[in-house]
Amino acid sequence: MRNAIKKYIVAGLALSMVTASGCKKDFLDTVPDNITTIDNVFTNRAMSEQWLARIYNRIPDPWDQPYTTQWSAMTDEVDFTWVALAMNNGALSPDGSAGYWNSYYEAIRQAGIFLKNIDRNQEMLGLPNGAELVKQYKGEARFLRAYYYFLLMKIYGPVVLLGEEPGDVSTDYQIPRSTWDECAEYVVAEMEKAKLDVPESHLTGSGAADLVQTGRITKGIISAVQSQVWLFTASPLYNGNTDMADFKNPDGKALLSSGFNKEKWKKAADAAKAVIDLNKWSLYQETNADPFLAGYYSSRNLYWSGWKQEGIWTRASSGYFYQWEQHCAPRNTQGNAWNGIGVFQELVDVYRMADGKSIKDESSGYTEEGFASGKSGFYVDNTSNMFVGREPRFYSQITFNGATIPGVAKSGQTYVGFFFSGNSGKLGAPRDWPKTGYTARKNLHPNTNFNPAVSIGRPAMLIRLAEIYLNYAEALNEYQPGHGDVLLYLNKVRTRAGLPALEAGLTQEEMREHIRTERRIELSFENHRYFDVRRWQIADKPEHHQGGAFYGMNMDKGSALGDVAFHQRTVVLTKSAWDRRNYFWPVPQADIDRNKQLVQFPGY
Repeated sequence: MRNAIKKYIVAGLALSMVTASGCKKDFLDTVPDNITTIDNVFTNRAMSEQWLARIYNRIPDPWDQPYTTQWSAMTDEVDFTWVALAMNNGALSPDGSAGYWNSYYEAIRQAGIFLKNIDRNQEMLGLPNGAELVKQYKGEARFLRAYYYFLLMKIYGPVVLLGEEPGDVSTDYQIPRSTWDECAEYVVAEMEKAKLDVPESHLTGSGAADLVQTGRITKGIISAVQSQVWLFTASPLYNGNTDMADFKNPDGKALLSSGFNKEKWKKAADAAKAVIDLNKWSLYQETNADPFLAGYYSSRNLYWSGWKQEGIWTRASSGYFYQWEQHCAPRNTQGNAWNGIGVFQELVDVYRMADGKSIKDESSGYTEEGFASGKSGFYVDNTSNMFVGREPRFYSQITFNGATIPGVAKSGQTYVGFFFSGNSGKLGAPRDWPKTGYTARKNLHPNTNFNPAVSIGRPAMLIRLAEIYLNYAEALNEYQPGHGDVLLYLNKVRTRAGLPALEAGLTQEEMREHIRTERRIELSFENHRYFDVRRWQIADKPEHHQGGAFYGMNMDKGSALGDVAFHQRTVVLTKSAWDRRNYFWPVPQADIDRNKQLVQFPGY
C-alpha cells in the first residue's frame, strides 16, 4: 500500500520550495489537459497522490541557501556575497513581499481542496485498506495546511484564517486577521486532529524504518511542530507585548497580547517534554578518548551520520547540500568553489573557549595577540591566536584564516588563506570571496569535491532533538526557574558538543542567557536566529543587533597568513538601522487593496 505513493511523495519532498520572488508553476503542469479538472483529479488515484505530493512541495529546505531559504543572511550570522536582501537594506515594502504570502496561501488552498474531495476517490477507496489510506492522506493534508499557517505567522504575524472550505470566486474574502493566540489555538487544534489520522512511524514490511518515506508526516513530527508553536506563543513578542498596541484590526481588536500569561510558558514546556517522552530519538554522539575530539566529531558528523538518530522531521535528500557546500567552500577546494557565505564577527565571537568560558572572560586565556603553532586537522602554523583554544563546534562550523580545508583540497593546498593575496582572498576574484574573512563550515562534508563533483547525499533535518531539548529548557526556565530539568537538558546539548556541564546555582537571568547562547551556536545557519531574536524582542539590543554595522577581518589587507593587518576587526557591511517594523514582513499591497478588513503591520 505504501509503495503506491512513494514516488509521488518523495518526488514532492525533493523539489524545491517556490522561490520568494513569487515564481510558480501550474499545480498540474505535467498532466494532459483533458484530465486536469478537479473531478478527474479526485477520481484518479495517481493524480490525487500527485496533488498531495505538491502540497508537500512547499516545505522549505533549510539548506537551499543562498537563493531561496535566506533567513540566516537577514541576521547577525552570515552575509551572502551575491545577494542583496530587502530586509537588510531597508527596501522591504508591501510591493515586494508577495512570495511567501502567496506560496503558502496557495498551499493552504490546495490542502483544503484535497480534504474536501479525496473522499470521492472510489479507485482509492476500493483498494484493500483503502479507507485507512484515505484517512492517512487527509491527516497529512490537514497537518500541512496548519503548518503553512504557522510559517505565515512566523513571517507576517497574526494571519487571516480561511476556514475549512477552500472557497471559490464567489466567496467573500473580506476577512480580518485573527489574533496571534487565535491563530495558534487553531493551528495546534488542527494538528491535533491530524495526529489521529497519521501513523506513529512509517515502516517496511519487516518492521524497520522505511527510509523511502523520509519526510512523511507522523504523530511525532506533529508533536514537535506543536512544541514550536507554543514556544513562539509564550515568547515576549506574542505574550505581554505592550509595545505594539497599535497593531489592531479595523474594529480595534488587538492582534498581539499585551497581557503577560505565564501559563503559556507551561504549555510550551509541556509540549516539548511530550516530544522528549516519546523516546523515539536520541542526541547523536560519537565517542573518543579525547573529549574535545568527541565533541568535534559529534557536531561535525551529525548532519550526515546522525540524522536517523536525532532527526525528528527530515526532508528527502536533494541537490541543495551541493549548493550549500559550493557556496560555503573556500576557493582552494578542488574544482569550482564559490567561497561566499561569510560569517560575521558577531557570531564568531559568541563561540566559547574549550573550557566553556566566554572570550570576554579575562580568565579564559583568549587573546588576539600573536600567532600559534598548528594543530593537526584544525589549523596550520602561524594561525592567529584568536582562533586557538576555542570550543569544538567552532572548528566544525567556521572556516577561518589558517584553518584546514573543509573539503577536498586542490593540489598542494594545506590551509585556507582569506587574507588579501591568499588562496581564498580578495585578490584576483571579482566576487568569490567572503566580505567577513570567514565562511560557514557547518554541514560541509569533508569529501566534498567539485571536480569531479562529489556531494554526499543525506536528508535535511527540519527539526532535530537538540532543538526540542533547548525548547524545553527555555520554556521551563521561564515558567519554573530552578527546576532541575532546565540544567539537565541544556547540559545534554553542551556536553555532546564537548563543553563542560554548567553547575547548579545560576539565576533565571543567567540561565536565560546560557540557553540563548546555546541556541545561537547549536542551531546556527539552520534558520532559527532570524525568528529567535524577534520572538525574544531583542533585535534592537546592542549584543543582538540586527541593523547597523557588522564586522569581520580586513579583506583588503594581508600578504601572508600571519599578517597582523588582516587580523583587524573591520566594518565589512552596514545594514539599515533596525526599525520596529522589521519584526514582521508587510502583507502584499494587492491583498490589502482587495481585503478591506486586512490591516498592514504598522510602519509599512
